[in-house]
Amino acid sequence: MEYRHILHMLSPQRHVSPFDANMAVDAGFDVLMPYTEVELGEVGGLIQDAIFSRGPAGAKATGAFIGGKNAELALDMLDAARHAMVPPFEISVFADPAGSFTTAAAMVAKVEKLLKQHHAGGFAGRKVVVFGGTGVVGFASAIIAVGEGARAVLVGYDGEARVRHLAESAKKRFSIEVGYADGSTGAAKLKALADAEVAFAAGKAGVQVLGKAELAKAPALKVAADVNAVPPPGIEGIGLQDDGKPIEGSKALGLGPLAIGNVKYRVQAGLLRRMIESDKAIYLDFRDAFTLARQLVG
Repeated sequence: MEYRHILHMLSPQRHVSPFDANMAVDAGFDVLMPYTEVELGEVGGLIQDAIFSRGPAGAKATGAFIGGKNAELALDMLDAARHAMVPPFEISVFADPAGSFTTAAAMVAKVEKLLKQHHAGGFAGRKVVVFGGTGVVGFASAIIAVGEGARAVLVGYDGEARVRHLAESAKKRFSIEVGYADGSTGAAKLKALADAEVAFAAGKAGVQVLGKAELAKAPALKVAADVNAVPPPGIEGIGLQDDGKPIEGSKALGLGPLAIGNVKYRVQAGLLRRMIESDKAIYLDFRDAFTLARQLVG
């Protein structure tokens, strides 16, 4: 019997992302089943409802996608889905809340390539500051960078409290150290930038977190990356398609949102296709996204 490929899309939000739905269909899924306002405690039941109806063979053609806008919740839902499996009844699951895991992976991979090309090495030993540190892209990018040997600092525009919580969560969940800092004022941002070699701007769309004046006062900065495609740019002086272009008035190279987005798109599409093509159940998050992003950027 030939099974159609079904993707069950779980989101704690009111809506499933149209972006993710489009990506899933283009990747090869035949049928999408959206589930909205899903609570963590409901994940296990939904997954078990999905795994038994088609038998072990049909399970290979069945997958679950976890969306939403909260990285910690998405990872908890991924764990809940994994624990709900009853081998050989087991399906593949991919967590990518708000596209953040694949976006973070693409940004870190692109920055790593620029560091290797222009500064003789990747992230090892470098200080990375993450503006918009309370967001899903910022959280994931910091964890990936630390995994590659960086000293990452989450910067909060509204003070230290929320980024401190995320740093503590990262330590508990991944056994890694992530720093945190206040970024609520210009002086606080300059303090966070001191001796930083890499800056990620992963804040709200349409909000500029760093201006040229601040970049000019960050002499150690080597690469600055911005994921915000909505004007004004998150980092002043970085164009949408910049891919290693020097930022005027700074010693840093700029990486723009479309240069990042091109890789992000291919990473998400590639992982969705991997779910379809795999002969066994796989569980995908930002770590798998980074591995693929690295392969794609070369």
